[in-house]
Amino acid sequence: MKTYTRNLSQQLLSIAIIIFSLIFISIGILIPKALLPIYEKNIYQYLKEPLLLIESDFDNRKIETDIAYLYITSDDKIIYSDNLQTVIKTSPNQILKNINKSYGKFKYLGKTYYYNTSYEDEIVKIALTGDSYIEQIKNDILFAILPILFITLLLVIGLVLLWSRRLVLKIGHLKEKIDNLDNDEYKDTYEYHIDDEFKALSVAIDDMKTYLKENEKYRSQMYQNISHDFKTPLTVMKSYIEAVDDGIEDEATAMKVVKEQIKKLEIKVHSLLYLNKLNYIQENNKIKDETIDITEVLNSSIEKFKIQRPEIKWKINIADKKTVFKGNYDMWEAIVDNIFNNFIRYAHQKINITIKNNKITFFNDGPNIDENILDNVFTPYKKGIKGQFGLGLSIVKKTVLLLGYEISVKNEKNGISFIIK
Repeated sequence: MKTYTRNLSQQLLSIAIIIFSLIFISIGILIPKALLPIYEKNIYQYLKEPLLLIESDFDNRKIETDIAYLYITSDDKIIYSDNLQTVIKTSPNQILKNINKSYGKFKYLGKTYYYNTSYEDEIVKIALTGDSYIEQIKNDILFAILPILFITLLLVIGLVLLWSRRLVLKIGHLKEKIDNLDNDEYKDTYEYHIDDEFKALSVAIDDMKTYLKENEKYRSQMYQNISHDFKTPLTVMKSYIEAVDDGIEDEATAMKVVKEQIKKLEIKVHSLLYLNKLNYIQENNKIKDETIDITEVLNSSIEKFKIQRPEIKWKINIADKKTVFKGNYDMWEAIVDNIFNNFIRYAHQKINITIKNNKITFFNDGPNIDENILDNVFTPYKKGIKGQFGLGLSIVKKTVLLLGYEISVKNEKNGISFIIK
């Protein structure tokens, strides 16, 4: 398909000219048709008045108007003015065949003629004229409107050019901002004097630039944290292996440490793979309409974690019968396991789970979270409670949101609560 290069000003100017051309055509066609009944009413009055003044001796004098006259006397004699053939080129009898009302119009040889009749002393008076009167009125109206339309068109073109110039400047400014999204040295000096959609778009571009910078900064920091998170176990394993080679450490102790570090690495790799899996599910809308009884997941997870902290008392409070939630077992297991993994680090004596009104509240009696980092506990590798960081709570939030729920964290009087609803 062939494309045409036209700037915005040319396009707007073309639209303005097209609109005014349509308006002019409409005025030239529609208005005359709409006003035709008024014109015809005037022409019938125009024909009637002379009938009251002109007597039957008009055949003895020359009539130079555009109105012709026919008289029919009581003895059916037809008298007509000498300009009849000028107005309509036909015989009086042919004209009378088209006259069947007191006033009206008829067509003859493609032209319209108007007539009006008067009856006086058994004499029928008929005034007849063509449509030149109406055509003259139409032309007068068009000639009166044309200069006004032309002047208006010039004014509108001037306004469109002025407006389009400002519009082009705004669009150029927005393009410039987009082109410099990755340029930290770019300074925006353009000032908006009107709070319109262009200003809103400019603000949105600024917000997007800020978001991209923060996202890039966060991504870089996250890569560093992941590298550090993986490097630490590898460094420990390498140190113990070298210690065994140097005869400083026995193989049994080293093997035990290596296994522990491998387990930590396995958990971290599993977390990254699961996080990537969640991204795939979200991008491809692969969420099935599955449901699960959450008590099954809770009981199973408690059995796993109570071994790590035998002194902690676990309690499930079910305040209503509705324990079925959207999602599958694997997703809820990831949510619950990561929450419990966090809780057993900080809980003193108890962990309570309450199910009520389609809401799950996880509570532990550990220390409160600093208000400054309360909003960041679900951010991946963001330093959180006691300087700890990782992917666990990030996986929790992403999975919860994917299932259509919300999660929040709240400092309580004697502990902390995670609420899913």
